[in-house]
Amino acid sequence: MSEPASISTGIAVRYATAIFEIAKENKDLAGLETGINDLATALGESADLRDLIASPLVSRAEQEAAITAIAKKMGLHAILSNTLALMAQKRRLFVVPQLVQVLRNMLADERGEVTADVASAKALTKTQMEKLSKTLSERVGKTVTINATVDESLIGGLVVKVGSKMIDSSIRSKLNSLQNAMKEVG
Repeated sequence: MSEPASISTGIAVRYATAIFEIAKENKDLAGLETGINDLATALGESADLRDLIASPLVSRAEQEAAITAIAKKMGLHAILSNTLALMAQKRRLFVVPQLVQVLRNMLADERGEVTADVASAKALTKTQMEKLSKTLSERVGKTVTINATVDESLIGGLVVKVGSKMIDSSIRSKLNSLQNAMKEVG
């Protein structure tokens, strides 16, 4: 199914909010997190599972039976298992990857954590990561976990994304800005 990302995310947010609120009421966020991590691992490792949730050729009943059996075999949290079965009935299993991400973000937010995506031209050292994490934590007011990637096209500097905020101090962006300024002059 080819749904626009915003629609898929909207669907995932609605299901995730319901799952999260029920788990919170039952004081079982830890169990939910374990189930989400298991589900994410299964999605990453099994092409058959990814095909099952995305295929329009598999009927609703077959999807529901398969996802229920998988959830039972994995020992998933009851709330998560029931929601997956409901999603299969409604033909919404294609949003499971977004559901996992939204739930992870909700759990991290509940713990007062936030993830920062950091791209750098070279791999950051452990000391640099700790210093960056500390600085970002002071700015954001939450514990910051860094998801670091290397992008050699940056030439130097960093691109940091925390939530909806982005700080681009890369040499590539500075050169692009200089190039644009020179085009305006000449």
